[in-house]
Amino acid sequence: MAPETLTATQAAALFRPVDSFAVGLGPANPQALLVALSERDDFEDLTLGGALILGLYDLMGKPGVHYRCGFFGPAERFYKAAGADIQLVPAGFRQFAPVLEEYAPRIMAVQATPPDAEGTCSLSLHYGATRRELLRAGHDPNRLLIVEVNPNLPRTSALEGFDNTISTDIIDVIVECDLPPVVLPDSNPAPQDEAIAEFALSLIPDRATLQTGIGGIPSIVAAKLAQREGGGYGVHSEMFTDGLMQLHLAGKVTNEHKGQFPGVSVTTFALGSAELYAWLDHNPQVAFAPVSLVNDPSVIAKNDRFISINGAITVDLFGQVVADSVEGRQISGVGGHEDFVAGAEFRLEDRSLICLHSTIEVDGEVRSRIVAGLPFGSVVSTPRHHTGTIITEFGSVELRGLTVRERAFKLASIAHPDFRDDLVAAADRLDR
Repeated sequence: MAPETLTATQAAALFRPVDSFAVGLGPANPQALLVALSERDDFEDLTLGGALILGLYDLMGKPGVHYRCGFFGPAERFYKAAGADIQLVPAGFRQFAPVLEEYAPRIMAVQATPPDAEGTCSLSLHYGATRRELLRAGHDPNRLLIVEVNPNLPRTSALEGFDNTISTDIIDVIVECDLPPVVLPDSNPAPQDEAIAEFALSLIPDRATLQTGIGGIPSIVAAKLAQREGGGYGVHSEMFTDGLMQLHLAGKVTNEHKGQFPGVSVTTFALGSAELYAWLDHNPQVAFAPVSLVNDPSVIAKNDRFISINGAITVDLFGQVVADSVEGRQISGVGGHEDFVAGAEFRLEDRSLICLHSTIEVDGEVRSRIVAGLPFGSVVSTPRHHTGTIITEFGSVELRGLTVRERAFKLASIAHPDFRDDLVAAADRLDR
């Protein structure tokens, strides 16, 4: 049966006052539908499942709306601070699929490209963890699959053996949308980022397979890799960014030396500029695959000379990493942080680089981000036994194979000088 084509307002009217609904992370968000849902005020008990909503949609703050979220971004933090019912569901990106399957919302919605001649809509910038549940909803007569089609989205390629499309045969409702895809604002690198990037660059060999996270430091690293001699890099990264595109454009990415998935950069979602989205359109150099594959540490570990570059908020002298909360207040989410750190720990040629500024200013007070002990309410994103290389603007230290005391002294050595003596004294008291 052919899907019914409705306006966003008409599709929003299909939601019951008591209902359940889910969308995929970030680039999967159906923008026009979320705008239309925000115009309703009659929800009694609407449960929304999602992660990293990329716009400000008043739906999240409406009475009777309960948002169960797997990853906080600016929108979640904004509405949470305003008193909205936004609750974190602790889960890594790979765990989103079974969580969603257990939740089994009546309505699944996603944004995608308009159907091609074969009647398939490309999931475009996001494969992630939702495709299986989208298919389940489409095949279930008691559930509703809404696909918002947008001609401004790129049609992307899937990794061989996978499919990142949805057939119109199972779509219940199509909503036509002509909004521009959400772009990621340019990051503003801090002065410390340049020094941190230089330490990171010294640890990246030619023919390395790269994973880069979001933020100023990975962007600087990618830009410098594009400019320096050498290359032959591969890409296996949860998120595909402008920096990785620039590496491609500079001719530095060949994907010939990864040890698996030759010839393509592997990712599960993309987020960046309009230029990135245009470059991804019908581009066979980048292959999208489910997060269950892309973020699987056993798959990550099969890449040769794998280098993972990610950030952190705090690291204690044991090597425990806090990367998604501040004293219990949610900032982001686990995402794939631990997966990529763990995937880089099996061979000496692989490295997980965790980068952070040595200090942070809080209410006018400068504090060390390398600490003797984590403050009350801290939530560990990555346990100490996975932690590899830590980098601040004062240097890099490799923790693999070191004792508890040796790790503590190493970490103290790259703290800000104003805090170093106290941290050395704390390190000397450990494990005695």
